[in-house]
Amino acid sequence: MDKNNNHTSREFSAVESVPANARSLAFWDMVATWIGANANNGTWYVGGVVAGTAFAGSVCITLIANPIAYMIMALIGFIGFKVGTSTMALTRASFGVRGSYLPSFLNTTQFIGWTAVNTFIAAISVSFICKEWLGMPAFGEPGGNTTMLIGIAVMSILHLLSIATGHRSVKIVERIGVFLVLILGVWETIVVLQNISLEAIMNWQPPADKRMPLGSAMDVMAAFSLGWVPAIAEFTRYGKTKATATIAPMIGANLALFWFAFVGILGTIGMAITTGVYDPNHSDPSTIVSKLGLGSVALLVIVITSTTANAVNLMAAGISLTNITKKLSPITSLWLVTVVAAGLTVVPLFLSSFLHSFILFLDYIGMVFGPIFAILIVDYYFIHNKNYDPAALAERRGKYWYSNGFNKVALTVWVTGVIAFLLLQKQPLFVSSIGATYPVIVLTGTLYYIAAKLQAATHTSSTAKEDANAY
Repeated sequence: MDKNNNHTSREFSAVESVPANARSLAFWDMVATWIGANANNGTWYVGGVVAGTAFAGSVCITLIANPIAYMIMALIGFIGFKVGTSTMALTRASFGVRGSYLPSFLNTTQFIGWTAVNTFIAAISVSFICKEWLGMPAFGEPGGNTTMLIGIAVMSILHLLSIATGHRSVKIVERIGVFLVLILGVWETIVVLQNISLEAIMNWQPPADKRMPLGSAMDVMAAFSLGWVPAIAEFTRYGKTKATATIAPMIGANLALFWFAFVGILGTIGMAITTGVYDPNHSDPSTIVSKLGLGSVALLVIVITSTTANAVNLMAAGISLTNITKKLSPITSLWLVTVVAAGLTVVPLFLSSFLHSFILFLDYIGMVFGPIFAILIVDYYFIHNKNYDPAALAERRGKYWYSNGFNKVALTVWVTGVIAFLLLQKQPLFVSSIGATYPVIVLTGTLYYIAAKLQAATHTSSTAKEDANAY
């Protein structure tokens, strides 16, 4: 049997370049994947969080922050398509073979974190279902933590099933979930607008002590969407065409984000008007669906759609892990991160505020990944002129080895970007306007371009002197 014929039946590790005959994702498969990734409870929740800027502010933030993030995603998706490797393997070219372990570790932690966030929200739905069907206490009630543990166990089993065969099973669950979640989105929107006029929602203002500054909301929304970028090449390297790798993810991610953030905004504001109380801690879709009286069917859909979103999260976390060590197969890595995520999901049960933890998590994403994306994009498009050598990505002492496996220039610029984020995020000008995430990406990209060019010029000069001395 031809060895190449086995390509289509296995999952590739982070560094392996996917051959043409293993590229099975068509344009609409990719659109469905990214609709399923964003059409979920996490997107509802972030819409509810930025509702603290009032209706007009939250809509503007949604329409500005996210297309920028998904343009960045398309740029990196194209690199994954051309080179055929994962996002974290691509960082070997800019950070060095060993230097890429840093973004890989960060990426594994953030996608495990996203899995925990979505699982926790879905577990709230399970707790409401258990209350309705079995009379057990729901989340927030005395004894509700026990019910939440049951919900976390149920979600973990569903996650293991969803990633059982890698990207092929992910594609299947995305196709199932996308239709269900679209129906639920329409359902909740209709219920809200039947009971509350759109004019009332547009005129609603949050209490002064709970109003969110525009810049803070921009950072929250930007980090939410940028959180998907490290996963993009894990899918675009299986894409059949350039359009599948660039246009399709942007269409799917933007459409789902716009709609479901809007549903979250409507639901949160609608509940605030109905109850007379605005509490962003209760902006999760499980609580909103329960308060709106949509019933257990709607809660079950939330559970299913959480599974579709987390299939992408777990896929990205597992493949990132294979960039750090070759001792774990892709499938073993997927199972391992699923188990770790289940354990992490229990942690919010012992914290005073899930919302506070969620925002800190988003700040972490914007802080560490914004600079990484800037360096990767500038390195591929401007420093290496759209030309990476896939074979050299795994070579010791090769062109991407730099200094003992580390590109000190990239690592130094990354640290500078992280520090810049911490400084700018607290400045009133950025808090009240554009936030810190995108300015730091521009700053980091500029610094890396200058530093990399100086590094190349110094290397050329040193080589020329050595040749002259030898002569």
